[in-house]
Amino acid sequence: MHSNKFLLSNTPVDKLGKEEAKKELSLLAGQIYYHDQLYYAEDAPEITDAQYDELRKRHRAIESVYPDLTLPDSPSLRLGTAPSKGFRKIRHVIPMLSLDNAFNQEDVFNFFNSIRNFILELKDENVQIETVAEPKIDGLSCALRYEHGKLVYGVTRGDGNEGEDVTANVLTISDIPKELPTEVPDIFEVRGEVYLSDEDFLDLNVRQERIGGRLFANPRNAAAGSLRQLDSAITASRPLRFFAYAWGEISSPFAATQWEARDKLKQWGFVLNEPAKLTQNTEQLLNYYEYIEEVRSKLGFSIDGIVLKVNRLDWQQRLGFVSRSPRWAIAWKFPPQQAKTVIESIVCQVGRTGKITPVANLRPINVGGVLVTRATLHNRDEIMRKDIRVGDTVIIQRAGDVIPQVVSVIVSLRPASSRPFEFPTVCPDCGSKLIREVGEADSYCTGGLICKAQAIERLKHFVSRDAFDIDGLGEITIAEFFAEGRVHSPVDIFTLRERNGLNPLSKIGGWGATSVKKLFDAIDRARTVSLDRFIYALGIHQVGLATAKLLARHYINIESFLMAMKDAAHPASMAKQELLSISGIGGSVTTDLIGFFTEPHNTSVLDLLLKQVKVTDYVLPSQLSPLAGKTVVFTGTLQSLTRSEAKAQAEALGLNVAGSVSKKTDYVVVGSDAGSKGKEARALNLTILDEKTWLELLHKVDM
Repeated sequence: MHSNKFLLSNTPVDKLGKEEAKKELSLLAGQIYYHDQLYYAEDAPEITDAQYDELRKRHRAIESVYPDLTLPDSPSLRLGTAPSKGFRKIRHVIPMLSLDNAFNQEDVFNFFNSIRNFILELKDENVQIETVAEPKIDGLSCALRYEHGKLVYGVTRGDGNEGEDVTANVLTISDIPKELPTEVPDIFEVRGEVYLSDEDFLDLNVRQERIGGRLFANPRNAAAGSLRQLDSAITASRPLRFFAYAWGEISSPFAATQWEARDKLKQWGFVLNEPAKLTQNTEQLLNYYEYIEEVRSKLGFSIDGIVLKVNRLDWQQRLGFVSRSPRWAIAWKFPPQQAKTVIESIVCQVGRTGKITPVANLRPINVGGVLVTRATLHNRDEIMRKDIRVGDTVIIQRAGDVIPQVVSVIVSLRPASSRPFEFPTVCPDCGSKLIREVGEADSYCTGGLICKAQAIERLKHFVSRDAFDIDGLGEITIAEFFAEGRVHSPVDIFTLRERNGLNPLSKIGGWGATSVKKLFDAIDRARTVSLDRFIYALGIHQVGLATAKLLARHYINIESFLMAMKDAAHPASMAKQELLSISGIGGSVTTDLIGFFTEPHNTSVLDLLLKQVKVTDYVLPSQLSPLAGKTVVFTGTLQSLTRSEAKAQAEALGLNVAGSVSKKTDYVVVGSDAGSKGKEARALNLTILDEKTWLELLHKVDM
């Protein structure tokens, strides 16, 4: 995959038109997904933490201005990536989510305001919100399950719902107790971070260099790579450590507050992330933040900020979760580190959609223990705005990973022979003309059908882990097969075996009889795919993982789905109205779906593809409640909880919360001052519940 995945517009969010915002959200979502894959699945990030945070911050800001543009597969609703196939998979009983980020005091104040707006009694400013503040460890999240005091397995976070079984490896970590005292709940899942101390990280790289092994960019990558070894002897040879800071499934409560829980964890033999503090107000919190930032280099382990958690566990339970993060906790990040280096060259790279991204190759420089050599320059406008040239001395900044951000140019150090960078007018890959739409910062290659860079990236997407998941068809192999004319479309992958006799793979260097057989076996295993993965693999614009699952869940089988997409092409059809009525599918996604399935080239490829593969029906997750899939509309003022808390309760049980009443609405919950929605519900003869009856229904279902 090309490392051209950091494109960030300079246009202020409040100046974006709706169409511009929609396009940028799609762009940002693609970048965030790409970097999630590298970070969570491959332990090989290409951009800095600071750059990644900028992508998410920009994405979140646009969604806040245009909430109706939030898509079902938005990065704000997704966490991590699927676990590696090298490990047995274990499903988390309670999802392991990530934390939302704060970058300044205003963000922290907004965090507290959101809590007060969510819980009715906290609207009283006189009611204090105690928080537990801890250092934010930069390691790999891990869950340890104990049954009757004995450690039974360890599992990584993975995609938040399913992780990797690393039990053999966690047993080698001395910080992790193998048995717990008898007073611990019978089922007790401890969550924390596997990490390397700064000293151990440096020693590890010295040893790696001595034996000619891989050098790690930073302690986080080293810890992740060490824990995710298939050979536990390698893990045992590396001095991994473990901080405990949370818990998942427990058979009985063991504390009333986060601070009390920390104390219990320490009593039971776990090492905690210290120094921590119980804060009573924002002034104490600010003092703690400044103190930790001042002493971070002396802690002996890498951190990139602090974590704040609401102290009362009953409030945590009520606050619950939103998308990929808990409402009751937030990570307050430190500012990124900076350094000075020289741009040695600038190259332009082509992405899957034809976007052209300039990348600066830097004179290698060590920043905070990490050797950095490249920086993404976003687009032509960014180069012109900062007047970035080859030979320039630049200020770069990073926050823990590999590729830095160019902050500014030191013009006084510019060589006399310097010339402005000339952005190409044709594609560096295929020579096709580049175009740039009015009002857009990005340039695109027009050679969509002949540009091998775009075709190769589409094929990589098709065989990727969340799509057809074909082992043996990695980036290099796809590129080689494309160049050799073996694979130009997804259909070619599944006809490769029958065409192999004409041009045998086994005659190519590196391909023996065994490796060829393994590849063909992997392709055959991929001939059966679930409906959601099939839809996602097609690479339809705006249809990511979550949207694909949403469509699969609604249509269940491939026949119904394709028939609906065909019929939806007619503007007044019931099929189009049904598509628009699916919670989370708006007009923009509908347009993209119809556009894809009415393009003759696409339908031709689909017909051929379906002769090669079997698409299985979508199966609803077993853990959903009996109310899952039903639609509820809240109207009027609720007395016992806020609208936000009511919506969160419903969504936690698998219900869709709609903003308007229709024939497909299953329940209408009516509070005081209900207005027109109550009348519409009665006219449609829908099930109308008052607040008390609704809460009783939820209680019965949740028992």
